[in-house]
Amino acid sequence: MATISLFGIIIRFLLGGGAVVACTVISRKAGTKIGGIFAAFPAVFLAALLTLRLDMKGMDLIHQSIILSQGALVGMFINIICAMAVVYFCDRLGWKKGLSHSLIGWFIVSLGYAVFLG
Repeated sequence: MATISLFGIIIRFLLGGGAVVACTVISRKAGTKIGGIFAAFPAVFLAALLTLRLDMKGMDLIHQSIILSQGALVGMFINIICAMAVVYFCDRLGWKKGLSHSLIGWFIVSLGYAVFLG
């Protein structure tokens, strides 16, 4: 298992958190639709990929980058399905129940993937 430095974790946290703050500010200034487009940007993935170089070198860097990218692809696909479920369930059940159903579904699918395929 690869080790991750404390500095790498801090950089990932700052870049990912900074992206969330930026999306919130953009959403408040330009509207929720524009903010949603920026929120869909995979900032945490990008931060992890950029800072992976701090912890890896050579073939380990390439191998871990591929693993990270594969995981991000699966995660983004699951998030798209969850977003579609939010729209569907919120329209039919109201936002509280719709969001709850969607998040529970996301958790079950993600856990199932991690246990059976991951």
